[in-house]
Amino acid sequence: MFDIVHLIEIGGIVGVTAIVFAECGLFFGFFLPGDSLLFTAGFLASQGILDLPVLLASLLVAAILGEAVGYAFGRKIGPILFTKERSRFFNPAHVTRAHDFFLRHGNKAIFLARFLPIVRTFVPLVAGVAQMPVRAFAIYNVLGALAWAGGVTLIGYFLGASVPNAEHYLYPIIIGIIVVSFIPPALEWRKMRNKQLDEVI
Repeated sequence: MFDIVHLIEIGGIVGVTAIVFAECGLFFGFFLPGDSLLFTAGFLASQGILDLPVLLASLLVAAILGEAVGYAFGRKIGPILFTKERSRFFNPAHVTRAHDFFLRHGNKAIFLARFLPIVRTFVPLVAGVAQMPVRAFAIYNVLGALAWAGGVTLIGYFLGASVPNAEHYLYPIIIGIIVVSFIPPALEWRKMRNKQLDEVI
């Protein structure tokens, strides 16, 4: 597991911003700790380690631009991803899962995927491949960034500012966030696996 607190203390706002951008916009960034990173950054801001307004502004820009890059990449050469062979840094099953999620939820998938690890990295790519209208993508991209990057960071900030000795609970909370955040993708994977088994039978 990443030592997220140490990671943030070393990289500061620049490091946090770069990680959020990579997870949202670069397909090899799917393994990065987005939810727990945002929460911890907000928590550290409540302790005076990071400047909250600068942090929020940087994270929102990174989240919006990251998905925009993924979308643009999808529009340009995304179809290749559906035939690309599996490698150390890429698993085509992630693209297929994101594609199914996008088909089921339509435009709002851009917003909803923000809260699903792995899926949030690949849904913008799929939206680009599907030639989703730029205006619709931009609207849901901004709304999703506000809710995810802004919301999760502020939850961490307000918890750290309001709970006495909250630093003692930080690591258990981070572990809890990581576990909970992977429940929806696990359920999606199980549903897809059951569907494939039913088709075989």
